[in-house]
Amino acid sequence: METEYLKDIDDVDSTELYNLMNQYGDDVWRYAYAITKNKEQSKDIAQEVFIKVHSHLHTYRGQSSFKTWLFAITRNIAINEMRSGYFRKVLLFGNVRNTRTEQSAEGTYIGIQGAAVIRSIIMGLSRKLREVLILDLDHELTIQEMADVLGIPQGTVKSRLNRARKKVEKIWREMENE
Repeated sequence: METEYLKDIDDVDSTELYNLMNQYGDDVWRYAYAITKNKEQSKDIAQEVFIKVHSHLHTYRGQSSFKTWLFAITRNIAINEMRSGYFRKVLLFGNVRNTRTEQSAEGTYIGIQGAAVIRSIIMGLSRKLREVLILDLDHELTIQEMADVLGIPQGTVKSRLNRARKKVEKIWREMENE
């Protein structure tokens, strides 16, 4: 693992912090956004995560992947922000990744619209269901890594993931039948 060496150092210099921010910054922001549904708040949370990394790297011991450790920090900060009086919900997630390289303009438009609808369905789920789905789909974490980030048993992660998928599918089917 590329970040394995981090468990053996107590401090990170500005160059290394910059590299970590480049490598993990988008993932941290997207995860913060999945929790908060607030783009600006997610930027602030991402910055705060890397400030914590800079000052608390000595607490990382390599018992989980570095990304899992970052996501646990991100989750704690995001939930604390949501509990604070300054948090306000706005805008849905606007980043939709298109994995196809060549398609017609119509196909691209329909694909983007479908992905946007599914993304809005996901963002409309409860935080508990939304969180596991985003960690699975966007960040490709394993069940164990999700359990570590969320601080819950693997069985609970599996249950939430199953419920989230079923709920998204049900809402999607209802929308198709309208």
